[in-house]
Amino acid sequence: MRPEGKIASLGIALPEPPAAVGAYVTHVRTGDLVTTSGQLPWVNKVMQYPGRLGAEVTAEEGYQAARICCLNALAQLKAELGSLDRVRRIVRLEGYVHCTLEFRDHPKVLDGASDLLVEIFGEQGKHVRIALGIYAMPLNSPVQLVVWAEVGE
Repeated sequence: MRPEGKIASLGIALPEPPAAVGAYVTHVRTGDLVTTSGQLPWVNKVMQYPGRLGAEVTAEEGYQAARICCLNALAQLKAELGSLDRVRRIVRLEGYVHCTLEFRDHPKVLDGASDLLVEIFGEQGKHVRIALGIYAMPLNSPVQLVVWAEVGE
């Protein structure tokens, strides 16, 4: 099944790509690589699950926030490519988790995005990943993701 068909079969709608909230672009293509800027869990311009993991936000809510960030990243890829069919492979996922100093479940939170990428792209969705805990995050976001994708014609 094609990626956008897979998204629909999961009962998910790909959102409009969120606009930048500062002096940067939302994605860049160089050769066969597209990289998104940091994607936040925006739904209709409203931040979902604001706060820190281990305090105001649970690990399950963080998992859902990571899924939303991932959908926003996919919307950025589609804006650049016209179709997610042009994604050959998801190369790297950078995940930043807004958390307390004691929180240690960063991988479980970011699995929200990783699981979704594999559901949509299968083997081509498997990627390398970095998971970092951040004590302060822009706009009180619980999670921020950057996606790197190899693309073709």
